[in-house]
Amino acid sequence: MKKILLLLFVLSFSFSSCEKDDICDANTVTTPRLVITFYDYNNSSIEKNVSNLSIFGDGMEEAVTFSGSTLINGSTVSIPLKVNAETTKFHFILNYGSTNVIVPANEDIITFNYTTKNIYVSRACGYKTNFTLNPDTSDTKPFEHTDAATPDQKWIQYIAVENSNIDNENETHLAIYH
Repeated sequence: MKKILLLLFVLSFSFSSCEKDDICDANTVTTPRLVITFYDYNNSSIEKNVSNLSIFGDGMEEAVTFSGSTLINGSTVSIPLKVNAETTKFHFILNYGSTNVIVPANEDIITFNYTTKNIYVSRACGYKTNFTLNPDTSDTKPFEHTDAATPDQKWIQYIAVENSNIDNENETHLAIYH
């Protein structure tokens, strides 16, 4: 009888130390990126691909990677915003690396202004951050669009906020017309 009690006692202690695995499921929604869709400036209903676009965060030496590449050739891109700040500046360089005089590289700078909200996801995943672009009022702007330090005419003709709440990556947040 003592052996059975001792065995039960040892087993109870061994099971009491088991914990649930703290693994964040890959399908769990985490901090969303800003989704940008490019459109034709002359026909605003048509998406327009960009050619050899690289997007650099201010002060970064490497471009944002999207779908495994730092050169974007398409009509949609997603870029990360800083979770510990209320502004993020990006350098959008069209025809990046071009040595062609006829189609030279062209840099525009966009600074995004926003508020953040941290949301608890789970013990395994921690927190995610949602963003809200600032409203377009006389005091605040959702973004500032400027030309490069060496002016070369802006390649971005117009920018429109499609959805100021950045809480998922399933919709366009910003439309850029070029």
